[in-house]
Amino acid sequence: MPTRAPKPTSKRPKLNILILRARNLEKIPWLVHGFSTRSGGFSRAYAKGDLNLGFTKDDARATVERNRAVFLRGLEATSARHRDSNKAQRWKLITLRQIHSDIIHQVDVEPDEPLTGDGLITATPGLLLGIQTADCLPIVLVDSKRRAVGVFHAGWRGTVKRIVEKGVGEMHRWFGTRPEDMKAAIGPGVGGCCYEVGEEVRTRFESQFSYAAKLFREVKDSDPVREKYPLLFLSARAPGHGELPPKIFLDLAEANRRQLLSVGVPANSIEASPVCTNCRTDLLFSYRAEKGKTGRMMAVAGIRAR
Repeated sequence: MPTRAPKPTSKRPKLNILILRARNLEKIPWLVHGFSTRSGGFSRAYAKGDLNLGFTKDDARATVERNRAVFLRGLEATSARHRDSNKAQRWKLITLRQIHSDIIHQVDVEPDEPLTGDGLITATPGLLLGIQTADCLPIVLVDSKRRAVGVFHAGWRGTVKRIVEKGVGEMHRWFGTRPEDMKAAIGPGVGGCCYEVGEEVRTRFESQFSYAAKLFREVKDSDPVREKYPLLFLSARAPGHGELPPKIFLDLAEANRRQLLSVGVPANSIEASPVCTNCRTDLLFSYRAEKGKTGRMMAVAGIRAR
């Protein structure tokens, strides 16, 4: 997934924000999409110049609104006939109150009340669907034949509930989408290198997926104190010394990629970002790495009018 900002037009000053785009989606001329980073905004709650797009308790609402305006401008999500006009009308941004669920909403107009769930789908031009993340995966699905899009928030809870798999099903139900016509982009999230989870999470996945064992890796932790003073850690069970439990790491991107494959999305139509939020807090927000005090990124998708 390239890390470059959109080219500025001659009528607009250059933007300092950085928007990531998936190579397999950039070729679709009617699609607007992007994954925000933390670069080039107005927030100071976490670090100076952050592009925080979430209404968090630490940041001022007016600042977040300003950040969102800059992000939408960088996406060039405007009405086609007014795209080069000073009176260009920005698309309606539709977001969710996310709850780590498998709830998906089909939208064709801006809702009167805020929606609760973790997935949005549409075939209506001019609507921009947005998902917020800070370690969980943002996933964009695109029906390249029927001009429909979906965005999904997939943490481990949403993943074990098969939200992206259900997203494919909902797009088929509403728009007649066929999996073989779909393209998918899994945006930046916490990687398998850093996503340590508990045994209970592995148990949940094992109850749902036959391939669960391939999604996890174990790392045995060394303890220099135990190694130097082994008699302090004697136990009654063989071989006589208590052992530290292994650390368990989950590859969330692979879990969602396998769900897409299982419902018929071609492997060469799925792109996953290699960037880990926990490793790259210089570029991305990470709830884990920043111990809960962090901003939110946004993944968006929309359809241009014919």
